[in-house]
Amino acid sequence: MLAAPSGDWSVFQRIFADHWEAFQHAHPRYQTPYYNGLVDKMLGCGNPEKMGSIEYRGWQCGQSKHLVSMSCKSSLCLRCAKVYVDNWVSQVSKVLHEGVIYRHIILTVPAMFRTTFDQNAAGLLSALMRCGVQCLDDFYSEVRGKALKGGYITVIHTHGRNGQYHPHLHLIATSGGYDEVGECWEHVQYLPYELLRRKWQWHLLATLRKTLKTDAMQRLVDVCFRKAPNGLVTNVQKGKVPSQYQSLASYVAKYVVSPPISVRRIDRYDGERVTYHYRSHRTARLEHETVDVDTFIGRMVQHTMPKGFKRIRYYGVQATKTFAKVKVAIQEALAKVEGVVKGAVKIIARLTYRQRYEQSTGRDPLICPHCRCEMGVWRIWHPTYGVIYDEVQVIKRGMYASTTQRSGP
Repeated sequence: MLAAPSGDWSVFQRIFADHWEAFQHAHPRYQTPYYNGLVDKMLGCGNPEKMGSIEYRGWQCGQSKHLVSMSCKSSLCLRCAKVYVDNWVSQVSKVLHEGVIYRHIILTVPAMFRTTFDQNAAGLLSALMRCGVQCLDDFYSEVRGKALKGGYITVIHTHGRNGQYHPHLHLIATSGGYDEVGECWEHVQYLPYELLRRKWQWHLLATLRKTLKTDAMQRLVDVCFRKAPNGLVTNVQKGKVPSQYQSLASYVAKYVVSPPISVRRIDRYDGERVTYHYRSHRTARLEHETVDVDTFIGRMVQHTMPKGFKRIRYYGVQATKTFAKVKVAIQEALAKVEGVVKGAVKIIARLTYRQRYEQSTGRDPLICPHCRCEMGVWRIWHPTYGVIYDEVQVIKRGMYASTTQRSGP
């Protein structure tokens, strides 16, 4: 039962199939229908008998068949994660304001608070996202000396590169904000990072005190102020973005919405231990780590969000409800500012299954290898709803509209 880094995503499935029940027994926190559902869907992904299927047939020659299993869409599934990332990139690229400079900003949480966040995820993670937005609005406003409302696509990230619990925020943030009083856009060219560090410390610790009103939290906040007199760690993407990249969304996606680990990083699984690798932030080198399966599964499932939690949210001039309303005002305001941005945000189209398959293999899955004609949908089946579509039944009912003769299976 050895698994080499071959990119076979079933290795991840096999680890859970072998040890999920034992892990749940040792960790009652995960003995819920919610977690069972996530794991069951992930284990069935790729199996048409469990997930349902779409069958394509060669209508001209009747000699070819292509069966596509429906995806599970579980947040634990590494196979579905790639599709999720691509779809997210496509979605975000459509809601960036033309002509506005965006930056990738990371706001971190000190190690002393990580256990607290893990134990109070449902309440603290939402508060953390709002806190980051308030911090940046406050930061931009102080730099410019007037009240500004920026735009933020905020994503909560709970894992570090080695898979351990490390909550922090990734933000695709406008570099500046809209002045509603002056009806103008204020671009912030220079970002004083020392001020941002102090602002983030003040907003984060104030949020923690307000959300968890306990003596223990007050003591931790006091310790944090003493240990970090210069503020907390933040990271800001330098330079003009997205002019350096085809799209800021595609640049950030690999950091933001990727799962805690990819299959290619799993080096070995022997039934009891898992060895995987990652590039360390501390040493900037490739590190290998071997852990028992209980630890490995724990590092994976601890990053699943509470049921119904939205880990990607839009605030300020990026908020869904206000985007269309402020878009015209922002464009008019930007027209008055010369030389702020050159270039356009690239819109990225959402890929279909057919396009993904062709990109991966170099072969169009829906072209018949015998007659080189395009295959069509023959049958759609779902494990819950049964047969959703059947071409044979359509033909029998006399609803076949095309004059082209199709061969049977």
